[in-house]
Amino acid sequence: MKMGLQTNYPFTIYDSRVKKELTFRPVSLKEDFDHLHRWMNEPHVIPYWNLNIDRDAYMRHLQTFLTDAHQQLLIGEINGVPMSYWESYTVKGDIISEYYSNDPGDQGVHLLIGEPAYLGKGYIYPLLLSILKRKFEMVETKKVVAEPDIRNEKMIAVFKKCGFQPIKEVKLPDKTGLLLSCEREVFERRWSQWNNGTF
Repeated sequence: MKMGLQTNYPFTIYDSRVKKELTFRPVSLKEDFDHLHRWMNEPHVIPYWNLNIDRDAYMRHLQTFLTDAHQQLLIGEINGVPMSYWESYTVKGDIISEYYSNDPGDQGVHLLIGEPAYLGKGYIYPLLLSILKRKFEMVETKKVVAEPDIRNEKMIAVFKKCGFQPIKEVKLPDKTGLLLSCEREVFERRWSQWNNGTF
């Protein structure tokens, strides 16, 4: 499972709805540190990620996360421009596994749109649906979960529109989140609806 998670990226798909090329690639400490640190200090990110820390502290955080075998850190690009950050993880090995009855193939995702110029343009839908498509290409995966901050109503609405259903509130060490789950069959309907224009 871990090997599959690590080898699924980079991944590029052309989205005919937005007429853009979407790419997910592994984070490079050298190439991505500056914009990741800047994104973590954006006003729309600070309340939900709590990583508006100095450069040295964020460097240590990022280095720790990059060596965590149960997750992969990704940069989301639109037409080659880095604009979003994603944490793609297996539920096994993650703290969220303690909060619900999970299956061995369950995966999860955290995300943020970092570049303010890309906010409110609807790009989040093809991006999220595309990474879900990649995750569900793993035959072991029947479910993908997310646990956005309970206060982040916009992100919760996005997850729901993309096929996630609420399970319960969860008290995590760094936040109160809303645990949501997207089943493979529901995703497949959403993917079809997006591509045929009925989403």
